[in-house]
Parts: sequence; structure tokens; C-alpha cells
Amino acid sequence: MAKKREGGGLSRTQMAAKFLGVSVLAGAVLAGIALPAAGALGLAAKGSVEGFDDIPANLKTPPLSQRTTILDADGGEIAKVYSRDRTVVNLKQISPYMQQAIVAIEDARFYQHGAVDLKGILRALNKNAQSGGVAQGASTLTQQYVKNVFIEEAGDDPDKVAQATQQTLGRKVKELKYAIQLEKELGKRKILQNYLNITFFGQQAYGIEAAAQRYFSKPAKDLNLEESALLAGIVQSPSRYDPVNDPQEAKRRRNTVLQRMADVKDITQAQAHAAAQRPIQLKVSRPQNGCITAVDGAGFFCDYIRKVFLNDKAFGKTRNDRSKRWNEGGMTIHTTLDPQTQKAIQKSVGDHVHEDDQVASAATIVQPGTGKILGMGQSRPYGFGPHQTQINLSVDHDMGGGAGYQPGSTFKPVVAAAALEQGTSPYQKYSSPYRMQYPSPVQTCNGEWQGTDATQNENRSEVGPYGMKEATAKSVNTYFVQLISDIGICPAVKMAQKMGIERADGKPLQQVPSMTLGVQEMSPLTMAAGYAAFANGGEYCSPVAIESITDARGRQMQVPQSSCRSAMSKRTADTINTLLRGVVQDGTGKKAGLKGRDSAGKTGTSDSRYAAWFVGYTPNAAGAVWVGDPLHQRKMYNITIGGVYHDKVYGADTPGPIWRDAMTGALAGRPAPGLSTVPIDDPNKGGNKGDGGQNKGGKHRPGQGHGGDNKPGGGWHIPGFPDVLGGGNGGW
Repeated sequence: MAKKREGGGLSRTQMAAKFLGVSVLAGAVLAGIALPAAGALGLAAKGSVEGFDDIPANLKTPPLSQRTTILDADGGEIAKVYSRDRTVVNLKQISPYMQQAIVAIEDARFYQHGAVDLKGILRALNKNAQSGGVAQGASTLTQQYVKNVFIEEAGDDPDKVAQATQQTLGRKVKELKYAIQLEKELGKRKILQNYLNITFFGQQAYGIEAAAQRYFSKPAKDLNLEESALLAGIVQSPSRYDPVNDPQEAKRRRNTVLQRMADVKDITQAQAHAAAQRPIQLKVSRPQNGCITAVDGAGFFCDYIRKVFLNDKAFGKTRNDRSKRWNEGGMTIHTTLDPQTQKAIQKSVGDHVHEDDQVASAATIVQPGTGKILGMGQSRPYGFGPHQTQINLSVDHDMGGGAGYQPGSTFKPVVAAAALEQGTSPYQKYSSPYRMQYPSPVQTCNGEWQGTDATQNENRSEVGPYGMKEATAKSVNTYFVQLISDIGICPAVKMAQKMGIERADGKPLQQVPSMTLGVQEMSPLTMAAGYAAFANGGEYCSPVAIESITDARGRQMQVPQSSCRSAMSKRTADTINTLLRGVVQDGTGKKAGLKGRDSAGKTGTSDSRYAAWFVGYTPNAAGAVWVGDPLHQRKMYNITIGGVYHDKVYGADTPGPIWRDAMTGALAGRPAPGLSTVPIDDPNKGGNKGDGGQNKGGKHRPGQGHGGDNKPGGGWHIPGFPDVLGGGNGGW
């Protein structure tokens, strides 16, 4: 019996027997003989080699994973993302030197032998027997391509990769059978093309095109002799022959390839010698992979695209299917991101909130009537370093966001819209005391709420009675507590649902009267899309981020579409426009008003000032801005934000100006249509509170029983006053 060499491993005799077995196997395959079980040949342990005829006849070649390019609405590149950096090219797009070099060093008889090179096997047997190890392989280029197909199919699964690369005769038999199939079906040139596109060249580069770009910053078709030889040499051991980390070893390997090219007469000996004398001249392009490389702060939008793809069944029945398709890549994704809007958002957020501030800011702008997300940015950059994050502060938790943030008084217009839909007049007055308990019980969708909770206004001077217009402008808490108690909680819940306003954590809205003060956490994207319904005549359109997708073959893929529905009547939407227009003209949001452009909006500040908001819109853009601590720990008292000290942060003094500057930049040079409004008289013009006895507790129709200026939002002014607690909003 042959003995093992000292230290383990097979003896020379065993090595020779093993390779002899392979040569016998190769001969049998070439003769077209169906092999018996491996045990009969004595080639390997039981079960390691399948019967040759039992192996499936067709090799299933998975699509090669490639780069996916994400583009903005104008066709500009946002980022490239990939699981493997690869760009598949035709053989005509690969330098002839590169084709010659890879064949010379990996399989010089490639064009002479069939799927299996018996001469090469015998040569390797002899060489390895002499060395006592595995000094030379015997796989043809076709067999190597088959092995790479197995590796590609394994993806990033380490167990599957190990199986695809294990050194067993079982795997060798599969390679042989599939190699025969491919030689018949594809031919030599197609096999060479596929091999050069699938092979790993180190430095995260898969395929020759990516390798040429990585090491030399040029396309594969422009590779010269020595560059081609260098890349061909890397294939055998990408880590050992890495020219970036070990140029001397890489040069020795390159020169070996050059000499081999001369030996097989692809080049002359003089050419090989001259090329070998030249130093390695790299022009390395570092990998630019993923959303971290996105331009203009669009990393979070880029990541949102990925989340949309992984979550939407338009791209596959199961999440695993969608994930596999995303990793396969090769797509060109045209998005809704407007570069002008994105730059304006990122500049405004950066101007007002620094990335190393104790709090952060996020802003999103959508297009009314289409749901298109035009811009999405935040103060803390996308990344892994200090003051960076991968949490998208603009979106819900299931789309890569956090737990959301209390929107404060920016939720009050939702309740106002629900009341108007129920027939409440915008002239409806409530006593609106400084402090009050929530009326109890209050009707919900499934019963009633009972409790003893209380709330109050910001200061003792804020005492009603107030009508809806003034209460909205001043963001009077107790007015809206009385309003929701009057109409019931269910209409407000249903209005929020129709406007797409949901909790960021995905849980149902809690049916409690305090919802009128915005105490349930929501995201900026949700609020922006909801407010867009006011600008769009009461029609809500769900947010969309993808315009179109083409695959690697240029075929159009199905993409999710915005779903639009009526959330309220146009009359209700126009009335809300009038109320919120007054907020930016003379109310708490005056600092957010746009010059020369009709706009409307609402400030909001949560309890204890963990969050401050401004949500507003024009007819062609709706945006939401949030400022706060993502961890809900830092109260915004005695705090410096963007270099400006605040004893208290209001929705008007930080989010408001961010919204104003972002919208100004986003809409610069674009049409400035007017908002559709309704006339609401101001009964308090001239400083008189009340309605002269005309409101006896009933509900008035717009324009009835009131004097004063009849222009929407006109003829009234609110002096400066501080924020309203418990969801209140913005003073100056």
C-alpha cells in the first residue's frame, strides 16, 4: 500500500494514480462512453462522483451580475450600485492582445483541442508527479468557464461558493460534461467572450471591462500588450498578483505571460522583451459602488430606490426573488429625482443645520398630482463615519427610516379637513380656553374614548373664542381639541388614511383625541405627500420614485405607478388652502413665506420640543421639513443649531426657513401658478373678538354673517407670539 508523505497529503504514487484516473476519465468522455459509478473506477470515495449520465444535460447559466446605474429625472447619474462590479462586453470590444494573452497563459491549445485537453492532462500528470504536488492544472478554458458559472450561481453564499470550488472529482466530472455541451453549443469565440466577462480580476473587478477600468481607467478595447499581459496574469491568483499591493510580483507574472505569448507565436520575442522592460503604469480608478457615492446628497434617495425595489412585488413575487434580481443588476433606473430640487434641498439643509449639531434635519419635496419624489435630503450625510448615518430620516421604518417623529400642529389641517367634510363651517367658533380637559367621551370608529387628559395653549393670553381661520393661524391647541371632540375621532382617522398619512412604524393610528395635536410619529415623506392633496384639489397621489427601468438587454421592466384617489372635495381643499395661506402670510409661518409665489403651510412643534416641523406647498411642489433628535433624547431648549443659538426651537424659526430656501431654489425659473382658495371673512378685523352675536353655536356657511375684508387670507394680521405646547407651533 502506498504511504502518505511525511506531514500528510498524498504520495507521488497516489498523485499519479489520481491524475491517471482523470486521464482515463477524459479519454472515456472523449470516446462518448457513459461512465459507471465512481466506485467501480476506484477514483474517489463513495458518493463523490455522480454517474456521468445522471448529470443534467444542460448547464443553467445564470445572468451575470453587473452594475446598475441610477439616474435622475434629467438622465444625470446619481450612483452606480452592484454586488459585483461588471460590465458585459462583446468580444469585439476586447483588445486582441487581451484575447491572446489569456489564451496563451491559461490554455494555449484552446483552439486545437475539444472540451477536454488530454495532452494537457498528461502533461500536468507528469509535472505534478515530478514535483510531488499540484504544480500545474489541467483544466481547459472551457472547464474554467464552467467552474466560474458555478461560482456565479453561488452568489455570496459562502457554503455554495465552497461547493462550487471544492477540489473533488465529482465537481471535475460535472465540469467535463458541461464543457462538452458548451463546446458544441457556443463555439470557441463565444466561450472566450463569456470567460473574459465572468472571470474575477481582483480589486472588486469582475470581467475584463471592469478590470480595464479599475487598473487603467480605460475600456478593454484599448488595452495594450503589457496591460493585457498584466491582467491575464492576475487571473490565476488575484490576491498574489495584485499590481496595486504587490507591483513586483505582478510584474514578474506579467513577464511570464509575455514570454508565453512569444512561445506560442502570438508576438515576437523582441516584442516580449521590449514589453517586459517597461514598468507597470497603473491609473487606478477606485471602486465607486453604492449609494455612498451618490451626488448632491442623494445617498438616501438612492437607498430608497433599493428599498422600493426590494419591497414591491412588481419586481418579483417574493423578497428573495427581488433581492436576487437586484444583485443581478445590469439595470438602468430612471428616477423622479429633480436635480435642481435635490441641490436646493441639500444646500438649504446644510446652510441651516450642521452635520455635527446635536440635532438633525430632513426634508422631502414631492409633486402634487403625480406623487413624484423630486428631492430628499438631510443634514447628516449618508455613510459610516462620525456624524453620518444610513438611516433615512425622511421615510418610514420599513423603507429604511427610523421610528418617525411627532408632527405636532402640522396634523391639525388634517382634522380641519375632516371637519369641513363633515359639514363644519370654517366660521365655527369654540371657547378655546387657555387650559382644558379633553371632552369625554369622544366617539371613535369602534366605540368611544374616555379619559381625563388635559392640554393648554402656549400662554395665558391665548383665550377664545376663536374661529377656524384665526385658530389655525395661531395654532390654538384647545380649539382643535374641541373640534375633534365635536366631529369625533373616526372622521379624522379616515381623512388621514385617505391622505396617505400613516404612522412611520407601520402601526394603525391610535384613535385618541390627542391625535389632533400630532402626537403620533410620522415621516417627512408622508407629511409632504399628504399636504400635496391640498394643492391638488383634494386628490392624493401615493409617492413614487421610479420612472422607468431597462434591463441589461435594453428591455423595459414593469415599475410601480402612483395611485391617486380623492381624499376630500375640492371645496374642502380650497378652504384649507385659504387657512394655510394665512399661516405663511400673517401667522406662525410668516418666516417661511415665499416671495412672488403663492404658498401655504403649517408649523409644528412636538411636546418638550423633541421635534419641530414646517410642511407647506405651492400648486407645483409640496415639501416637509423636520428638525430634531433622531433618538428622541435631546429637547430643543438652549441649543445651537447651524451656528445659531435658540432658547427654544419653533417650527417657524428653523424648519420654516429651511423649507423657504429649499422651495425657492427648487422652483426658481419655474411657473408660479396661484393656489385655488375660497373667501373667508375675518370677523376680528379691527381688533374685535367674537362675531357680534351672529354665531349662536351653530355652523355657518362661508361668507354668511361676517363683515370685514372678503379677500382670502387678507385684511388680518397676527403679531408675534410664542409656540403652542403639546403639538403647538411656531412663534418667531
